[in-house]
Order: sequence, then structure tokens, then C-alpha cells
Amino acid sequence: MEDKIIYFEKSGKLNTEETLNLAVERAIARGIQKIIIASTTGNTARLLADKLIGTSITMVVIPHQYTQERPQRFQLELIPILEKQGHSVHFSTMLFHTWDLYGVAIPRVIAVLLRTFCQGMKVCVEITLMAVDGGCIASGEKVVAIAGDGGGADTAVTALAASSRDLPNLHIIEIICKPVQTKQRVPNFVPPEG
Repeated sequence: MEDKIIYFEKSGKLNTEETLNLAVERAIARGIQKIIIASTTGNTARLLADKLIGTSITMVVIPHQYTQERPQRFQLELIPILEKQGHSVHFSTMLFHTWDLYGVAIPRVIAVLLRTFCQGMKVCVEITLMAVDGGCIASGEKVVAIAGDGGGADTAVTALAASSRDLPNLHIIEIICKPVQTKQRVPNFVPPEG
């Protein structure tokens, strides 16, 4: 099998339009019916919703989790609009943000490893796990996952979804697009002992 991967020279929201177009095009070509997308404010989700009009594809939007430290930035008034279009919005625990939960650094190590591809790859894996954990996607379902780095979208993959309890069965099937730049944004990272 042969297909193309698009590499962006820079990461970030300047790649959003092309990333969404490529993701929808690949979903249609592969017969994939669900797209999972990370969207902090809802703007990227709104753009994708417009591109899905006239298709049978639905999306699962994964915003940031609710925290005490920062207010929720997702436009809550957008939820009923998206749901009316057949999409869903799922708030959940951001799995790779559970730094040292119960004294275990494994989520941090997984996040750092995935960021060697790019920040968006880490988020694509994370939101796919979250969507299955929340019952929005079936384990074993083929999906497209879209994410980015600090706003917008610059990374898209096709994946075989799995839950966080079944991580070995999550598979990245194809990389649709990603930035060449792979920066590590890990403040105060301390490698685990042992």
C-alpha cells in the first residue's frame, strides 16, 4: 500500500485548514465514520463540523479537562449546536497529565516518548484513549484523530482505538500529517528512578 504523509515545516494553527481537509479526505477514502478531535476553545471543532456537512462522518470533540487552576475555555454554548449535528463533546481526565499519580511516572514517560514524534501525536493518542474510556468510540473501531500544538491542528492519524486499560491494543495505522518540528514542552521533567 502506498499513500502520502504531509510534513509541515512549522507546528501550530497555521496548518489547521490543511490538516482538517487531509483528515476528512482520508476518513472518506478509508470508510472511517468517526473523527476524534482535540479542541481547547471549540474553534477547531467548529471548523471541522462545517467540513463534515454532507458526509456521514461524526466527530467526538475532546476539550481540556475541568481543573481548579484554570477556567474551562471551551465555548459551552457550542455543545448543543454540535450535538444537533450528530457530534459529541466529551470532557474527561487528560490521561498523560496525571503526573506522578499514585507515585507512578508512567504517564509522563509515555507523553515524553510520544512527543518525540510531535506534540500533536501525544494528543492524538491521548484523546483516542479518552474517547474510548468515555464510551464515545468502541474499542477496536478505526478512527481518525486530529490534534495540534498550542491551538489549531497540525497532526492527524488513522488509528485502531482502545481504552486506557487496554493501551497495547491502540494502534496508529497511518500518519496523515504532522509537523517536522518536534519540540519537547515538558516543564520540570525529572526522569523516573529505577
